[in-house]
Formats: sequence, structure tokens, C-alpha cells
Amino acid sequence: MPSPFPGMNPYLEQEDAWRDFHERFLPHVAEALSPQVSPAYLVKLEQNLYIHERGADERHLLGYGDVTVSQTRGAGPANTATAVLTSPRRILLPRVDVESESYLEIRDRQTRRLVTVIELLSPTNKRPGDDRQRYLAKRAGLLRSDAHFVELDLLRGWPRMPFDEPPAGDYCVLVSRVEDRPRAEFWPLGLRDPLPEIPIPLQAPHPDARLDLQAVLHRVYDAAYYRDYIYDGTPWPPLSEADAAWAQQQAAQPQPSA
Repeated sequence: MPSPFPGMNPYLEQEDAWRDFHERFLPHVAEALSPQVSPAYLVKLEQNLYIHERGADERHLLGYGDVTVSQTRGAGPANTATAVLTSPRRILLPRVDVESESYLEIRDRQTRRLVTVIELLSPTNKRPGDDRQRYLAKRAGLLRSDAHFVELDLLRGWPRMPFDEPPAGDYCVLVSRVEDRPRAEFWPLGLRDPLPEIPIPLQAPHPDARLDLQAVLHRVYDAAYYRDYIYDGTPWPPLSEADAAWAQQQAAQPQPSA
């Protein structure tokens, strides 16, 4: 049974569900696109890596700082005591967290030239801080490159990516074609709007592939059995009173038995 929402399901934005949804969504996108672009192109799942070194107060203790010293008598007329280190010191090492997030590349099969990049934004990309700045630098580089760029923002939380005109709506989709820059195609979406079918640009003379975002969401929702647990929580960020009541009605639609 598909998601009971006509568009994005706000319960999927919970921290308990989002990362799993993100990592399931893009392989389904690749599955939808590959038959359309084969054999001229390859659709490849790649990863952004974010490395975080935690502060001293967050480091993991690897042992204790005690030292065992024994006294050994030396031979000869002058007996001197010698300190022998019988166990090593224990130190704290910085904790390094490595976070990976998938994105898609479409490449020319013959030359391996990068043709299109598809990103599904995550909290890591959107939260103010170093990770957002790194993503913005990557984004700016892609927008200056000779590759098409598709950006899917299905999160209501945190600041939007920079645009000349601030986008309206809860969610948005951007398709930036090399030949049209700095102009781009843009879909502002409300909570109750269905997700669109969008073009995925390729190289001339090949026509665009088509990506039905709503159909992909439904396939992921079914495959992951989100209906079994996401409705135990509440959407985050909180919805308005009217939208919260509407969301509860949608979520209360009958679910199939296990």
C-alpha cells in the first residue's frame, strides 16, 4: 500500500526515519532511470563523505592514566633504584565520526564524462555549519561546470539553498541545465501537493529521461515498511495546527495487516 499522503510524507522527515529514507530513495531513482538511459549512459551511486573530529569533552576514553613502577636492585657496591615502566600510559584519542550520504551521477558510457548529478538534500547539507559550507562549495562548482544538476529538497527544516529569489513552499526541486544557466527549472511544492514528474537532462541529441518522484516515494515507502513505525512519532518540524490535523487524518487511513 502506498504512502497515504498525496505528496511528501512529513512523517518521513523525522530523524528516526530520514537517513534510512535518503539511502533507499536514490537507489530507487537509479532503478527508474537506468532503463531509460541505457546503453548510452551509466547511472552510478556515489557518496559524499563528512568527517567530524569531536572536541575533548566528547572523546572516548581508551584506558586509564595510571603508571605502575617497580623498584629493582642493581648489583655492585652502589645499590641504586631504577624505575621500570611495566604498563603503558593510557591516553585519549580524538573521536572521528565519518558520515556518508549518497548521490547519483549519470555518465557517458563511452567516455565516462560526467553528464548529470542528482542530489537529495539531507540535514547535513542544510544545517548551518561547516558541512553546509562544504556542500555549497560543491554545489557552486557543479553550477559552474559542464554537467547538469538536479537538487531535491524534501525537508521542511533548516534554511533553503541560496536562490536569487527565496522560494515559496515547503519543499522544492531544482533542475539546472548547462545550456540554460543561470536560469533553471524550479518546482516549489506545498505539503499537500503531489510530487512532480521531472525531466533529467542528458547530452544532445538524447531526449530527457523522466523521473516520477511520487512513484519512487511510494515504492520506497512500501519496500521499507515505514507504515509499521513512522506514525508512532510526529512530523518534525512541527506542522501548523491545520496541517497537523490534516496529517493525522491522512496517517489514520487504514493500513494493511502484516
